[in-house]
Amino acid sequence: MEKPKDIAARLKIAKEKAKKYNQNNENQRSSSLGSAFKLSTEMVASVFVGATIGFILDNWFDSKPWLTILFFFIGVSAGILNVIRSAKKMQKNIEKL
Repeated sequence: MEKPKDIAARLKIAKEKAKKYNQNNENQRSSSLGSAFKLSTEMVASVFVGATIGFILDNWFDSKPWLTILFFFIGVSAGILNVIRSAKKMQKNIEKL
């Protein structure tokens, strides 16, 4: 039979490990939510900026709606590329852990 002091020490170590695991798990969840928000914001912002530039150029050159449509799709493609780059960077960071 084990001594009560040994059991208390083992129990204390197990509680500390469980506490660290729960903290890491909670940080990972909040980090994932932040990453998802970042990716969606990058996508929306690039589309908005592209469409706005196209709209301004359309008003300037009086070529409605062609430049708005063109820059909208340029913004979409830039947004997709940014999301892919960010996702690859996040994946590399995860693999380092």
